[in-house]
Amino acid sequence: MIEANDDRLKKDLGVASRRSRAMDDRAVTEDREMTDDDRLEMFRMQQFNDALPDLPEIPGFHMCWLSTTNGSDPIAKRMRLGYTPVLSEDIPGFDYASQKTGEWAGCVGINEMLAFKLPLSLYERYMQEAHHNAPNREEGKLADTADFLRNQLRSAGSTIFEGDGMQELHQANPARGQFD
Repeated sequence: MIEANDDRLKKDLGVASRRSRAMDDRAVTEDREMTDDDRLEMFRMQQFNDALPDLPEIPGFHMCWLSTTNGSDPIAKRMRLGYTPVLSEDIPGFDYASQKTGEWAGCVGINEMLAFKLPLSLYERYMQEAHHNAPNREEGKLADTADFLRNQLRSAGSTIFEGDGMQELHQANPARGQFD
């Protein structure tokens, strides 16, 4: 039975005398300063704090993160294009990101994202096609359409005013692109 003079029942309404439970659980004089070792560990853990850490280079490969939930760019499509999953033994220090179970067990992944690699030679060919050849073909189509319209208008006795940029469409294609 609790007695009326029990200290646990006393209410002290003074703000200055209130103490948090945390203060009772640890020594007030405890050293709360970070050591250099603590800072070094925090630096090491920075890769864990990013949603997707930067993947280290593997010589001869382009590295990227692919989504397992993107219906318009599925993993199977990328694998047909030559992408291969990165295994945890391919990049030391990424054991923490190794998938433990399921279809992608042993692969580097975080949530729905998986690390993949593509041979650089193939990557450069893809980039050349997507960012150089295809735009040049589109420019050629625009130049042909402008020529057709110009000729149609001339035959009808009219003229056309071409704005800036139309002359450049008729020039030779620029040199091959450089992709890093």
